[in-house]
Amino acid sequence: MEPFLLSPLWIVLLLVLAAEFVNGWTDAPNAIATVVSTRVLTPYQAVALASVLNALGAMSGTAVAATIGKGIVDASAINLVTVAAAMLAIVAWSTLAWYYGLPTSESHALVAGLSGAALATAGPGVLLWEGWQKVLIGLGFSTFLGFFGGLLITAAIFRIFWAGRPGTIRRLFGRLQIFSAAFMAFSHGSNDGQKFIGVFALTLVLGGVLPEFRVPFWVILICSLTMGVGTAIGGWRIVKTMGLRLTKLDPVRGFSAETAAASAIELASRLGIPLSTTHTINTSIMGVGSTSRFSAVRWGVGRQIVIAWILTFPVCGLLAWAIARGLSLLR
Repeated sequence: MEPFLLSPLWIVLLLVLAAEFVNGWTDAPNAIATVVSTRVLTPYQAVALASVLNALGAMSGTAVAATIGKGIVDASAINLVTVAAAMLAIVAWSTLAWYYGLPTSESHALVAGLSGAALATAGPGVLLWEGWQKVLIGLGFSTFLGFFGGLLITAAIFRIFWAGRPGTIRRLFGRLQIFSAAFMAFSHGSNDGQKFIGVFALTLVLGGVLPEFRVPFWVILICSLTMGVGTAIGGWRIVKTMGLRLTKLDPVRGFSAETAAASAIELASRLGIPLSTTHTINTSIMGVGSTSRFSAVRWGVGRQIVIAWILTFPVCGLLAWAIARGLSLLR
């Protein structure tokens, strides 16, 4: 008899949790980079805040989980090998990006990984283009609202407080930034955290544990806690890229970037649209940085980040395809 924890289902479930852990580990800087770079919170305080709020955000709904779990690929045409290959590709790519300090997108990695692995195991008819439309909408949504939301919020604050004392304004928004960082962490969990909850539930369907796709509370709890632990470990290379190298941030701009990004992410989560939280916060940071002068944004660093985003789709897709083909040959 096959050992319980060595059965294919349990191995794949552990791989999903590993990907969720990496999601918290590498995407944690999205929620804490700005608040650390403005020195409003220490790294340890910021990580503690992000760990708790990321986990709570992941428990706040299931709309994004449903889109990922049953809207990207036809679940009736894939198998456990598909999910295993996708998770291995995500972990490999995310770890590589973390090593080089590049804030890559777990969302794009997940969609590309699932699609690439599904193409290898079931052919081109497995892709569900309605779900892919949501992904593309999320891409444009995050870019537009991130950049212009950050820019407009910053401009409005400077307009309202133009006569205020700089020290007073800095202290005020230093306090407010704690709340915007909490909002950003919560929204990250409500979108990115839910994606792997959807994959976990999909795996249970493929393994025969669930008769149809649904998200039990215990699945939400396990995945949320796993992401929270990953967040607690953090990724300081990415904090440096986002909060220190991309543009110079002060509490006003940090508050504006977090508020704009978190608002866009939370709206998308309620609509079931999976978007890149990394993409959203980075474009928000670029938007707030450009309010002082266009050259205040280090566009060379921004170019490196954009290249990482662009590479995520083909690299994760091809890697997952290759892994799925290899695993299929071993069966």
